[in-house]
Amino acid sequence: MSLSFRSLLVAAVAAVAACGGKQPPEQPAPAPAPTAQPDDQAARDKARADSIEAARRAQAERDKAAADAAAKAAALKASLMQDLTAMIHFDFDKSDIKTDDESNLNRKAAILASNSAVHVRVAGHCDERGSDEYNLALGNRRAASAKRYLVGKGVDGSRIETVSFGEERPIDPGHDETAWAKNRRDEFDLTSGVDNLVAPR
Repeated sequence: MSLSFRSLLVAAVAAVAACGGKQPPEQPAPAPAPTAQPDDQAARDKARADSIEAARRAQAERDKAAADAAAKAAALKASLMQDLTAMIHFDFDKSDIKTDDESNLNRKAAILASNSAVHVRVAGHCDERGSDEYNLALGNRRAASAKRYLVGKGVDGSRIETVSFGEERPIDPGHDETAWAKNRRDEFDLTSGVDNLVAPR
């Protein structure tokens, strides 16, 4: 075998070896992410809108419930305040509690029993007849009668203050029996503890 033929054979073998290796298969390109179909997007938008509307309705219901509760509490407080401050009246030159006023005082006693923080000032008043000194004393007796009645119903006497204004503060400035009947009275002022009134049980 001649040298040139051997060289040619070696070169051919090398070329075959170089070309004989398999190339790795080409990887396919990744498939593109599916795009949202129009119907799917519309469904998502509707679900989101429904969720927002449900949350809005729930908040509106909570707001209404809170407003209703506040209105109910305010109405209850106004009613209790009206009962606590309702006046009682007296016959001429008398300080005895009239039968007609007992239900008024019983209601006060029940409210006071359920609201131990409430303190009351009872102010006795008179009509214009009689001297200033006599009417001041009569006003004191009238205020003391109301206090005594409430204490008899279980109200702590330390929660009830009494004062007399005699004839100094008439409700009706007239000079006849109609005016005098209005002016012979006890007034009830609430001096503390009225922020959280509750109804009597």
